[in-house]
Amino acid sequence: MGIKSFFAKVYAQIERRNIQQWAANPVETQEKVLSQLISKSNHTVFGKDHNFNSIKSYEDFKKQVPIRDYEELRPYIDKVVAGEKDVLWDGKPLYFAKTSGTTSGTKYIPISKEGMPYQIKAAKQALLMYIAETGNADFFEGKMIFLQGSPVLETKNGIKTGRLSGIAAHFIPSYLQKNRMPSWDTNCIEDWETKVNAIVDETINEDMRLISGIPSWVQMYYEKLVEKSGKKVGSLFKNYQLFVYGGVNFEPYRNKFEKLVGRKIDSIELFPASEGFFAFQDSQKEKGMLLLLNSGIFYEFIPVDEFFNENPTRISVADVKLGVNYVLILNTNSGLWGYNIGDTVMFTSLKPLRVIVSGRIKHYISAFGEHVIAKEVEHALKEVVENTNIAINEFTVAPQVTPQEGLPYHEWFIEFENEPQDMNNFIASLDKNMQDQNSYYFDLIEGKVLQTLKVKKVVKNGFQEYMKSIGKLGGQNKVPRLSNDRKIADKLKIYE
Repeated sequence: MGIKSFFAKVYAQIERRNIQQWAANPVETQEKVLSQLISKSNHTVFGKDHNFNSIKSYEDFKKQVPIRDYEELRPYIDKVVAGEKDVLWDGKPLYFAKTSGTTSGTKYIPISKEGMPYQIKAAKQALLMYIAETGNADFFEGKMIFLQGSPVLETKNGIKTGRLSGIAAHFIPSYLQKNRMPSWDTNCIEDWETKVNAIVDETINEDMRLISGIPSWVQMYYEKLVEKSGKKVGSLFKNYQLFVYGGVNFEPYRNKFEKLVGRKIDSIELFPASEGFFAFQDSQKEKGMLLLLNSGIFYEFIPVDEFFNENPTRISVADVKLGVNYVLILNTNSGLWGYNIGDTVMFTSLKPLRVIVSGRIKHYISAFGEHVIAKEVEHALKEVVENTNIAINEFTVAPQVTPQEGLPYHEWFIEFENEPQDMNNFIASLDKNMQDQNSYYFDLIEGKVLQTLKVKKVVKNGFQEYMKSIGKLGGQNKVPRLSNDRKIADKLKIYE
């Protein structure tokens, strides 16, 4: 056992006890966070506009602070971007995390000096909880790779600005610097395909033990490694032990990953965003990710079915229930208040509080009132391909409301690595799984409002070409699982 792994095991046990303490007291922990957030911000422009000095309870807070998305909060954010201080949070942000929005163009998410440490701490805690449970810390003795955006930062009115993953690259602990890959120069390459090729060249002969990134882009890295070496990834990297990912559900990729690697690898799911780090997988045995209650974020939840109502139910962790699909609302120590990030979650455990990401409130299909969400399409596909030779690289789903003939239907665009031998049986099984999960969809099929779903095959690397065509190849970008319109579907037709 190396010295790094020895100390990691000791530290992991200490950290697990600390985490278990606040996780066992969720309501008390969150009430304390809310109190601290309000106290820190009552002198800000936002705090004065929303009477923070009068807030004594969560009920008071709900009366004063409405739910907003980025565009609705933008008048305040624009002041922050312009260089004003004490607008949403004390002082000025430490960074702006730059993201691309579908309606807002480029978004600038403020990250405060209080918020940034939690982003780094949460990633470290995820690894420590894995070590505490499994006793495996050997990956600290080899090389680690983090497929991320460029660490080159711009400056906007005196504040450093860049992609969150690029910002995080500046906070790699000194004791891991020798383990970390790729090199700084390679990490700074903007073109994703060029960057992945350079990463392959740098890592192909190294002792890689931990690989981290969004599954679709890690898959691209794997494929290039296999193509260049002629070996499975697991044979090339004999000590490869752990895959860390976030951003999308891993299950649709799992079969393909295991074939590329040649063996099973432990994995840790993370739930990070520019707005904060919300949860991580704390156990290899339990479903869901531990909600981070002690990280400077006060969470609220609105049932998805009520979200577009005039007065939807708005609750804290004190009142959440298992199995309900909630819109996640944030109040953060970087100054985002009543903020609708757009993600939806479901609780898999209440003691402790664990969640899964069920989709996006804007990414759904409800052309006929069926309200199909990402969790349902991902689960249906997993059920059909499990224990088969079918392998899928990527997929998305859209409604076809005006077909040339027959009833409307849901159209699945799938890039197969290994196609089903019987496509008709595959489609029938997929549709049956969708009906089993979504009663509205079942009723529409039974009532002959919709016909059975249809599958369009996308050519090899078709999704990569699509993402490249819209300037979103690589980094933290991912293909939406579903859309309520035909914008993506119509562009994908050229790759059929």
